[in-house]
Amino acid sequence: MKKLLAIFLFVIPGLVLAAPSGGPLDRAPVNVSDRDSLKRGATLFVNYCLSCHSAQYMRYQRIAIDLGIPEDVMAETLIPTGVGPWELMTVAMPAADSEEWFGKAPPDLSVVTRSLGADWLYTFLRGFYVEEGRPFGVNNTAFKDVGMPHVMWELEGLKEPIRDGDGNITGFETVVPGKLSAAEFDQAVGDLVNFMVYLGEPIVLERKRIGIWVMLFLAFFLVVAYLMKKEYWKDVH
Repeated sequence: MKKLLAIFLFVIPGLVLAAPSGGPLDRAPVNVSDRDSLKRGATLFVNYCLSCHSAQYMRYQRIAIDLGIPEDVMAETLIPTGVGPWELMTVAMPAADSEEWFGKAPPDLSVVTRSLGADWLYTFLRGFYVEEGRPFGVNNTAFKDVGMPHVMWELEGLKEPIRDGDGNITGFETVVPGKLSAAEFDQAVGDLVNFMVYLGEPIVLERKRIGIWVMLFLAFFLVVAYLMKKEYWKDVH
């Protein structure tokens, strides 16, 4: 029994945190109470992710309400032409075509941060580097032989790995500059990951707010229950 408990406590979490390729992860700057960050992340998600990946458990209208975006602004900047604000965030690309082009249909991203973790996603999106011979000309430090192109390369630019004598990557050298500096790109990816954390649990702030009141109620009830117990048992003790 002790061995099974040890496996559960140490091995299983390690597998989850290391998925799918292992290696150290960078800390994602997640703060779902930062509406400005979420708005910037929503814009990046629509512009760079939604053309291939869906978020089929989220509606545009829900984002507008949660983030305080007027529906006319939402319709003008974030909602594709011909799509209503009440509709789910799906993609028009047929799954069969995407599987043929990419080797596998791009997964839905509604709960990706809950399955792989925000830190892994943050590391993954910043881990693309040039590698000749790959179908899209890039590989990734967090996901070896990734079948996804570097869709944000215009922002980050292109970089080549610097390797030691054993072939391990020790750093990167920029070969094509991007529109953003390294710090600005890190912030952009942080905003994108922050928005995707929100996608995975839009009710998280409300849950935490309610949780505080629940804990206060339980603490108050504990006092009441203790005093009641003393009253009931005073004649016995």
